[in-house]
Amino acid sequence: MADGPKSFHLSPEIHTYLVAHGTPPDSIASDLIAATNELGGISMMQVAPEQGALLTLLTRLIGAKAAIEIGTFTGFSALCIARGLDDDGRLVCCDVSDEWTSVGQPHWAKAGVASKIDLRIAPATETLAALKDAAGDARPYDLAFIDADKTGYDAYFEALLGLIRPGGLILVDNVLWMGSVIDDAIQTDDTNAIRAFNDKVSADDRVDCVMASVSDGLTFLRVRR
Repeated sequence: MADGPKSFHLSPEIHTYLVAHGTPPDSIASDLIAATNELGGISMMQVAPEQGALLTLLTRLIGAKAAIEIGTFTGFSALCIARGLDDDGRLVCCDVSDEWTSVGQPHWAKAGVASKIDLRIAPATETLAALKDAAGDARPYDLAFIDADKTGYDAYFEALLGLIRPGGLILVDNVLWMGSVIDDAIQTDDTNAIRAFNDKVSADDRVDCVMASVSDGLTFLRVRR
């Protein structure tokens, strides 16, 4: 379930301890987690509670005023990022599902962050292209979070490089893919796409790269130029 451990190396007991010793989800976030749990097994697509707290912290840490999320699902990660933005901040959320994103929207309103969130239901590549057209040569965004279809990761990364300012941050979820990235017997399209993406960004001189074992693997990419 969405509020259980997603890191494949954590026991439930350690995960409970870990969440309890960070900033815990408040009542609004907890209600959204519970609402997502009602979807059944697919709720595993939601980021873990400690990852949500980290998203808020990182957004605040870099003083982000404009952010992009690719893959919103039921809106927990969007809630966490929006809470970290300045009062006049803006988060563009890219998703293709009205059904899933509708779960989170009442919780965004209860948290007072709905006005910060610009939800766009369309393929993310189309939304990113529209953002680039609007921005021109400017790169007005401070932070991005990628947590969507794995075969699209490379295209999303390349598009974001034209939108995120130098010194800005791109966060990429599921880069360990429950450990399958090191299992040569697994040759699915998603797994191979993640492997290729991980190999590419770790050697890309346009970004500083750190992969951390947060949840199912979270890569931090600081845009150099």
